[in-house]
Amino acid sequence: MNAAPADQIRLLDLQAIDSRLDQLAHKRRTLPEHAEIEKATADHTALKDLVVAAQAQLGDTEREQTKAEQDVEQVRTRAARNQQRMDSGAVTSPKDLENLQHEVGSLAKRQADLEDVVLEVMERLESAQTRVTELSARLEHSTVVLREAEARRDAAFAELDADADKVKRDREAIAAVIPADLMKLYLRLREQQGGVGAARLYQRRCEGCRVEFSITDLNAIKAEPKDAVIRCENCGRILVRTGESGV
Repeated sequence: MNAAPADQIRLLDLQAIDSRLDQLAHKRRTLPEHAEIEKATADHTALKDLVVAAQAQLGDTEREQTKAEQDVEQVRTRAARNQQRMDSGAVTSPKDLENLQHEVGSLAKRQADLEDVVLEVMERLESAQTRVTELSARLEHSTVVLREAEARRDAAFAELDADADKVKRDREAIAAVIPADLMKLYLRLREQQGGVGAARLYQRRCEGCRVEFSITDLNAIKAEPKDAVIRCENCGRILVRTGESGV
């Protein structure tokens, strides 16, 4: 393949621009905010699960308290009814009266036991409420942390994308004047060679693979026409000759 020396020099400018675009894309992919967001998202999800579990436990405890209070009220109502019957004088049978008195005593003990249960449930309810409040506050804070990290990432994205857009415009201007066959070869080599399709021959060295050429190799390169497209025998990249190539 042959191409005007000026077009080959433009390949180096194009390569520098493409390398810059690769750097911007790499920076975009590896922003520290990505790791922050990943951690913040995991923390937020874990806290959401904890809040849901704590709220479920709170609901269970509230229902348990309602049931315990209902049990106390039932016993209290029955005891009051029995006491009222005894006080009214409606029960005249000594045996029935004795039974009522015994039942009132049993109900008093039952009520005391149930009231202890209510107190114990109330303590657990308070603890459950406190846990829900604390976890909800932590969840709210984690939301703020996540949103702030996302905002920093988006701001970094905007800055990098603006830089990339400017570099792409510069690229379009250079690519438009490079011959199609030379561009096709460059793009193919760039894909094969880790993003570098063209390299400068600088002081007897290929700047693509850093291999230094022997005098014999340099003389062979020097013998090639100025418009010949030279390829590095070591890495296969387009080897662009300049005034500092030493040939």
